[in-house]
Amino acid sequence: MTTSRVLILCWLGLVALSVASVQLGNAGAGLLLAAAVLLAALGKAWLIADGFMHLRHAPPLWRGLLLGWPLVVGGLVLLTLWLQRAI
Repeated sequence: MTTSRVLILCWLGLVALSVASVQLGNAGAGLLLAAAVLLAALGKAWLIADGFMHLRHAPPLWRGLLLGWPLVVGGLVLLTLWLQRAI
C-alpha cells in the first residue's frame, strides 16, 4: 500500500473516531460513556502515532512511550471520574 493511501485511510479513521466521540459525548453523562469517549481518543492517538508519525517503524521504546502516555492519561481521567462518583 502506498504512503498516500495509508495517510488517507488514517485520516478517514480519525474523522470517523472524531464523529463517534462527539456523538458519544452528546449521548449523555456517565462513566461508561466517558470510557467510550476515552477509548475513541486512544484510537486516535494510535492512528496519529503509527500513521502520521510513522512510529510503527520506530524503536520499541519510542513507540511504547508515545502509545503508553495516552493510556496513562486516560486511566487517570477514568480513575478521577470513578472517585468523584464514589464520594
